[in-house]
Amino acid sequence: CIVFVLLLAYVRGDSLTVLQAPEFVSFQKGKWPISGEKIPDLVALTMGFSVQEDLSWPGLEAGPLFQRPRANVLVVVRGADDLDFPQSVASYPLENRLYMLGKANAVFEDLPVTLQQIRGRLFQDGSVLATLPLKSLSRNAEADLLFLSEIQVLYDITALLQRHRHLAKDHSPDVYSLELSGLEELSRVYGQDSPQHRDAIALLSSVLQKFGEDVYNLYGNSAVVEVVTVKNFEAPLTRKSRSILESKQISNPGSPYNLAYKYNFNYAVVFNIVLWLMIVLALAVIAVSYNLWNMDPGYDSIIYRMTNQKIRMD
Repeated sequence: CIVFVLLLAYVRGDSLTVLQAPEFVSFQKGKWPISGEKIPDLVALTMGFSVQEDLSWPGLEAGPLFQRPRANVLVVVRGADDLDFPQSVASYPLENRLYMLGKANAVFEDLPVTLQQIRGRLFQDGSVLATLPLKSLSRNAEADLLFLSEIQVLYDITALLQRHRHLAKDHSPDVYSLELSGLEELSRVYGQDSPQHRDAIALLSSVLQKFGEDVYNLYGNSAVVEVVTVKNFEAPLTRKSRSILESKQISNPGSPYNLAYKYNFNYAVVFNIVLWLMIVLALAVIAVSYNLWNMDPGYDSIIYRMTNQKIRMD
């Protein structure tokens, strides 16, 4: 399982766009709003996982039980309330809070993460600076380079997946969550009505369209690709309270956060060994008991034969 990024923010007037989805994952076209808090549940349901609370949202229909996508890609774009995609499956209004949590796979540790690494990657051969039309975007401005570096990362992720095709062919479902904040920085520096911001939106829309198609094809047309556009990110204000009569029920006494016990990699092996051994022993006991119950002591038991000798008469 592959997951990126931690997101926690309030979003208003934004949208969720489904770029790619297999035929067995049915998204209904409509303007039904979905809460940002339900995005993780939506991702889980598309992958066939269970959720704590039912998602009462008509945009997603129930799919076949034994046919599920092999990957889900969620891209969050900050700085725009909507993107114009040439092709998409469906689009829905987004409201309230968005929350995602994850950890990256070791394969993606080679991607550039620092500003210096990203700068070096942009000025290498075959980067987006040489292949994409920049128009009003500059090669020297910090905000422009931040935006272009995120575009470059999208291309690098696709290239890594093409080199490591075993990730797309294994039996473990993959979940990707990416956050792009370069567009928000361009909006802050140049303004939303600037040519740089308009050109960046057009460029990002085309790049995300291609990125979704590439990932969809890499997973054998069995991947869901969503794009969430968030114009304004605001830190949420929360208030927590609890009753003085509340009693703590901690499943793991060593953890104050009520976390479950950690399992090591041998847990599944030991569980299967114990399970099947108990099944085999139970079947053996049943078989032995059945044969003993239906045994004829005069013919089937050597004990009775040796102790039940007839007295020979001379």
